[in-house]
Amino acid sequence: MGLYHSVRAVAGATGDGPIDWGAVADAAKGSTDPGDLTLSAAEEAGYTTDVRDARDRVREVSELDFDLPNTVEIQNRHHWIDANVATFERVMAPIEQQAEYIPGVARVVNTGSMAFALSFLGNNVLGQYDPLLLADNDDHALYFVRPNIQRVADQLGVEGDRFRRWIAFHEVTHAAEFGAAPWLSEHMEETMEETIEKLSSGELDRSSLGQLDTTMTAVEGYAELLMDRAFDDEYDDLRRKVDERRKGRGPIASLVRRFLGLGMKRQQYERGKAFFDEVADARGVAAAGRVWDSPETLPTDDEIETPRRWMQRVLD
Repeated sequence: MGLYHSVRAVAGATGDGPIDWGAVADAAKGSTDPGDLTLSAAEEAGYTTDVRDARDRVREVSELDFDLPNTVEIQNRHHWIDANVATFERVMAPIEQQAEYIPGVARVVNTGSMAFALSFLGNNVLGQYDPLLLADNDDHALYFVRPNIQRVADQLGVEGDRFRRWIAFHEVTHAAEFGAAPWLSEHMEETMEETIEKLSSGELDRSSLGQLDTTMTAVEGYAELLMDRAFDDEYDDLRRKVDERRKGRGPIASLVRRFLGLGMKRQQYERGKAFFDEVADARGVAAAGRVWDSPETLPTDDEIETPRRWMQRVLD
């Protein structure tokens, strides 16, 4: 019945714009099992402890001054979809504003594509630090998708509390980056808006896309550095099992991940981690955190490949 309601929502897409966002949310949730969100008192306390411990440990290791977002939520899959459909809508708004007349068939196809993407992500995201890019306020948020965390822990054959703690540490590292660099959200927003504005007028701005990719490589790589230095347990087995699970996906799931850019995100992890490992080994973790001083101290693409160039420019 869920698939039926999803198809009905997409087929009923209305309005004048390229995408009916209300139908996107309805269709994505219609094809997605929300999952159980019944927490015991011990589990709820476990989330609280994990996030607090991660904050304290990351502060100690990184020497960054940051705090957690005001919003920290344990969600089911439908909650995650509702939280993220608004972000998708904000990002797509400039392109939609350039559209004049959109045939009903195209609107249905666009709506269905976005619903499919949100449903896939809603079934796979474990945790998320959300800087709420392009929003009208400065709020940030931290989400944990409990049904996915439990399912993947079971699939990997690892202890649930330990796996949850690992996810909490990873997402808090992102909170550290954006909390220590109040300019980072605005910097990313400006780059995104410039890219989308040119894309909406039919121009592919490779310079802006490259700048955004380099920034995200720094964001993902620094988070990996802090995970390695801050997590209070060995986790090579967790990373290995997650990587094996990713490689073992079927062809359709692999194609969807490629379409959504998730393969690129893995490359950002690896390139960024290599950069920050070399900097931290040579100058210390606190020195690596200098990337968050200002937009000018972010590494360039060439510097990510040759970290000593960044160290000479920023640290010497």
